[in-house]
Amino acid sequence: MDGPTLRGRRVLLRPASAGDLDARLSLGTDPDIHRMFGGSHSQLAPLTSQGAEHWLRGLLSHPHAWVIETDRLIGEIRLDRLEPVDRRANLAIGILDPAALGRGYGPEAINLLLAHAFNSLGLHRVGLRVVAYNERAIRAYAKCGFVVEGCEREAALVDGVFHDDILMGILAAEFASSQP
Repeated sequence: MDGPTLRGRRVLLRPASAGDLDARLSLGTDPDIHRMFGGSHSQLAPLTSQGAEHWLRGLLSHPHAWVIETDRLIGEIRLDRLEPVDRRANLAIGILDPAALGRGYGPEAINLLLAHAFNSLGLHRVGLRVVAYNERAIRAYAKCGFVVEGCEREAALVDGVFHDDILMGILAAEFASSQP
């Protein structure tokens, strides 16, 4: 990806590079983070060099994907399924470093991406889905202005139990009115 670098106060969103491979590999796969993404423990496996390469190739080939960096790589953020006619996309974010959770990096990265989506890409709407038990993520999305738009009942099978997915969205006008 050759997209822009987006700078915040504490986070940097930048295109992925080959140098990110070792940093991603060192983060491994945290069981709690894996579960918050909707993954079952039975699907959990250590991150291999092939897995890290697959992750990197995915970011490098994605037209709207960034690495989230503080003083080190802590995750990724993307705009998926961008629809130019309807001017909408879906947001996906993954903070992969357990030490970075709960420090406000996620909301800062989300706000940087929303500003780019609405102001530079001219999108009208950004949506997302999150498994209902991921309360930390739901709070972060709400802090950024996302509102709950619905619930897809029992849409995620995690560790043998079905869980709801919460559907959230934000419109360009809502984002603009929330900015100082």
